[in-house]
Amino acid sequence: MSKSTFFSQNKKFFMDDIEGICEYVSKNYMNEFKDILAVADDVVNKKFLFNLRWDMERTVVPEVFNDEINWLHMPEDDPEWIYQFNRHRFWICLGQAYVMTKDEKYAKAFVEQMTHWIKNVKLEDERNALAWRTIEAGLRLEYWLKAIMYFKDSSHLTEEVFEIFEASVKEHAEFLMGIYDTFRLVSNWGVLQNHGLFIAGVMLPESERTAEYRKEALKRLAEEIEVQVYADGVHWEQSPMYHNEVAHCYLDVKILCDRNNIELPEVIERKLYSMAYGTFYHKKPDHHEIMMGDSDDIDVRDIITKAAYSYKDGVLKFGGYDEFDFDCIWDLGIEAAKEYIKIDKCLPKETAIELKESGNYYLHSDWSKDENFFHFYCGTLGAGHGHSDKLHIDLFANGEDILVDSGRYTYVDKPDRYEFKDPSAHNTTTVDEEDFIVCVDPWGCSKLARSINQKMVKSDEYDYVEGGHLGYYDIKGGGVFVNRRIIYIKPDIYIIVDEFYAGSKHKYNQYFHFNNTGKLSKESNNEVNHISEKIIQIYAF
Repeated sequence: MSKSTFFSQNKKFFMDDIEGICEYVSKNYMNEFKDILAVADDVVNKKFLFNLRWDMERTVVPEVFNDEINWLHMPEDDPEWIYQFNRHRFWICLGQAYVMTKDEKYAKAFVEQMTHWIKNVKLEDERNALAWRTIEAGLRLEYWLKAIMYFKDSSHLTEEVFEIFEASVKEHAEFLMGIYDTFRLVSNWGVLQNHGLFIAGVMLPESERTAEYRKEALKRLAEEIEVQVYADGVHWEQSPMYHNEVAHCYLDVKILCDRNNIELPEVIERKLYSMAYGTFYHKKPDHHEIMMGDSDDIDVRDIITKAAYSYKDGVLKFGGYDEFDFDCIWDLGIEAAKEYIKIDKCLPKETAIELKESGNYYLHSDWSKDENFFHFYCGTLGAGHGHSDKLHIDLFANGEDILVDSGRYTYVDKPDRYEFKDPSAHNTTTVDEEDFIVCVDPWGCSKLARSINQKMVKSDEYDYVEGGHLGYYDIKGGGVFVNRRIIYIKPDIYIIVDEFYAGSKHKYNQYFHFNNTGKLSKESNNEVNHISEKIIQIYAF
């Protein structure tokens, strides 16, 4: 396949009018572009820091290669750095810098780094196994095939270079075609892997083999979303960040299907729509996801905006941007931006949201920017990305976090990993200072806790939620049933009642983690007031 054949295909991918997109960005998002340009300049100089919105393994200290890049470099003995490094999301930054500035140094860096990686990180060499996990291979297909579109007019992207690129894309696709098992069926890995396979099947020139890529990828993706996503739209791993990563992948698939008249399996169409609402409900009033499980502090409006555009849904648009942001305009293009403007925003009909299958409950005072937002969780662990957070609560009010989740911060097998996963890192309770879920390593557990007794009552004057768990049924000295009741007296009184049913004496702890930028006063043993522009009253018993 020649370079000209690839770029002249009668197919519609993600971007459409490059010059129009550049004009749109210049007019609306130059501050955001300056950040991307800084990343691109660092990459040209072989300096790598992962701090983009959806970088799954973020870093705060840059790594610099003064000579040749070592793609298997492992700072602090952390393999997560190798994983993030070998996804090559930063090449999209090079592409955006190239089309905005027309500076060939960005195209030159892309070609040099891409060909160097292909030459040195061979699939057949077992020493490269960390760079060739299927999740990385799938993400590379997304990022590579999106990135290459930016460089189509560069003199550095020669026919010879393009042949090297194409051969590696096909190698990736063949590699992924040969790996599918029960682990990938139930894990976000499978989705990230197979969405990349589907993108390759669409963007490579039409052939019998690319048709097989598409068919197999859609078959797997349909199976995965059926298994992995609850009926209430929440991904079973109980991490909003990975829920959103999975939603992003399926949105890419839906966009390409819609634009190229490819039939999207009904189960994907239906469950992706419910996932978009899951993202919307997981969002605090500041538009950031709750930091539940292995999640980071991320503004999720780009995911919701893409879903609102894809489904032409006004409620989702209410939760997204009024017009395409920096990320959406690159992924969807100018024509899509025009279509999005025409969608009318709609307020959600209810302020109390029950996602019973996943055990997530949301109480809103209203849907204004100054609303009170309360989240209660009483669901399953969610595998390795889940934390010991049963009966945890989040509270956001008056424009700020009040009660917060600690988030994840690290995957490294060190004490910090367990401290962030333990019950004491969440707004929940413990018995005899024991953990109701016991970790054996950063991903596995030797003991789980079943959630039971979930209830919700909605009314105009108050909302009520309740839930308990059996994590202490086997505790030394006699089993304990733990239950939490929450009464929300509208608009700003929260009564939290913790109950412990036992036949012997135990020690009970309540944990509340307040946002460190607020002001806190304690008026009695049972009453905690958070002082802000208004007073939110929290009574904990």
